[in-house]
Amino acid sequence: MKANVSAKNQTGFFAGVTADVTIPLAGLGADVALLYDNKVIGVKENGEEANKTLHYIDLPINAKYTIGFSTLVSAYIATGPQFSWNIGDRNWRPANIDQDWELKKSEFSWNVGCGVTALKHVRVGYNFNIAFGKTAEMTYTDAAGKIVKGKLRNNTHQISLTYLF
Repeated sequence: MKANVSAKNQTGFFAGVTADVTIPLAGLGADVALLYDNKVIGVKENGEEANKTLHYIDLPINAKYTIGFSTLVSAYIATGPQFSWNIGDRNWRPANIDQDWELKKSEFSWNVGCGVTALKHVRVGYNFNIAFGKTAEMTYTDAAGKIVKGKLRNNTHQISLTYLF
């Protein structure tokens, strides 16, 4: 039976450290990061909204291709897997639902991104993180006796500002 449960966009933040390696003449390289990720998920069920802040440790590993336009500016594209571990609550019960959402302990996803590095130290980037599998799921019977099933998938748009040492 189709449920009246939907997800909505939310804003969170992430911070951490990144190791960046590039083969100078070829432009090929990789970056590996260890990040704290504060994701906010939201659901709307029968017109009522509820939000939950999720706390994750993320480990993205990206292959990268960089094109240098001058000694001052370069651009890159990157792609690779990301492993994430939920370090916060595993259950969430919105006030308008009499059943817990069960949040997964870990997630696997794929990154696709691009960006610009200026002055060899300042990088601005965009990344889209595509989740494989569910972030959370729940099943319950509502007041009218209908079975309601919900699944959340945490696809994420990320904008980053990085200072490279």
